[in-house]
Amino acid sequence: MHDHLYLLAFLLLAFPATARAADQPPPNFVFFITDDISAEDMETYGGPIPTPNLDRLAARGVTFDNAYVTASSCSPSRCSIITGRYPHNTGAPELHTPLPRDQWKFPGRLRRSGYHSVLSGKNHMSYNGVQEDESNLADAFDRILRGGRPSGSEDWVKTLRNRPKDQPFFFWFASHDAHRAWQLNEKAPRFETQDVVVPPYLVDGPKTRQDFRGYYHEVARTDFYLGLLLDELADEGITDNTFVIFTSDNGRPFPRCKTRLYDSGAKVPLVIAGPGVAMSKRSASLASLIDIAPTVLELAGVAIAEQFQGVSLLPILRDPDSTVRDYLFAEHNWHTYPANERMVRFENWTYIRNHNHEDQNLCAESADRFPAGAELWEAEANGLLASQQRDVFLKPRPFEELYDVQADPDQFNNLADSPEHSEILAELRDVMDRWCEQTGDSIPSKPTAVIGNITPGRRGEFPGASNDASHRLHPGPILRKAN
Repeated sequence: MHDHLYLLAFLLLAFPATARAADQPPPNFVFFITDDISAEDMETYGGPIPTPNLDRLAARGVTFDNAYVTASSCSPSRCSIITGRYPHNTGAPELHTPLPRDQWKFPGRLRRSGYHSVLSGKNHMSYNGVQEDESNLADAFDRILRGGRPSGSEDWVKTLRNRPKDQPFFFWFASHDAHRAWQLNEKAPRFETQDVVVPPYLVDGPKTRQDFRGYYHEVARTDFYLGLLLDELADEGITDNTFVIFTSDNGRPFPRCKTRLYDSGAKVPLVIAGPGVAMSKRSASLASLIDIAPTVLELAGVAIAEQFQGVSLLPILRDPDSTVRDYLFAEHNWHTYPANERMVRFENWTYIRNHNHEDQNLCAESADRFPAGAELWEAEANGLLASQQRDVFLKPRPFEELYDVQADPDQFNNLADSPEHSEILAELRDVMDRWCEQTGDSIPSKPTAVIGNITPGRRGEFPGASNDASHRLHPGPILRKAN
């Protein structure tokens, strides 16, 4: 009797719930990750930039209305996605930090299970501030193609067509759009200043509107290349057996957006379509981009190793009203300016803790080197800014911030000092404390203090390093009832 139970348990572990029929081929995957795009700007999310091809994808799948990165910063976000781990657990929590070779990468799990795996376009997981060393990704991809600017997407259709036809595939297609500096071409429409919707925390002036015109063009260009991929999948007759995942590494590259833990920086588009996915549905459930790794592995029928801290989104793909996590977390570490912020999102609440609150909260895009930043700094110098436009100038900042994101989507009204919200504040403080403890997060005794670009040897201590967090496996709190 016990032998039969042990055999049944083994079979359940060896063959996941998504196991395919014997005559069904393994599914293919296209993972399309854009650069520096906020969800709210895209028409699919009610924004001003037409995205007809993303709408096409959404009609065949699930659109996540509450998807968040773990770091609103290029390379830490990408390293987190590919490992399914929080930035301080990857060994690469800061900008331009190469991912350590001993970190497990989910495309490598697919590759060892027979998948043809290619990265094409922007890498940013191997760059150390001076040069790229792609050997740290050699176990994850059969090929790494460096698509250049303006888009980095030009060889994607060719990659699809010329793949080995006797293998399922996983393609990590990484666009350079919409990253500064803007480069316009004929692949997307040109926008006029009157087309621009300026967020209320920026100056609605000519420089900012001109700046957004370039951003809008590059966002629209990502949609153009998505359309080419969808067309090619259809032409080859493999749409019905291919999962397409569309997302971004962080929010738009403007002041108070990129690098920040507000929704303008940390909330990104996420649309998933493929075989068995609910069609033309939206989900309000929380989703973290560390959930991509276990999701893809489960869909492929590949075992999910305990190194992955995310949770599979498969239940939501089948039933968009279901929930796989009550809490999600994000962090802000050094990105051209010193930083140490942590965020937890729960229901309609966002709680932020800032251990670097004595300083301004800046990044390259919030300085005056780009038009929107320049116009913001000029208005500040002339005393013309409204209170909600002065965020990047605050010094000191609040140590704690609490927002009701449903009532206050731009996160202007900090409720941390409100007596009537003391109960939820205390709860999220505790959740944050447990996440930091369980995942091995720490406040560096000698943090990176460099302002601007960095070269190897000039970094300080990484968050989590003193706790060997890069080898911690605990995922931290996920479900409220389980904690």
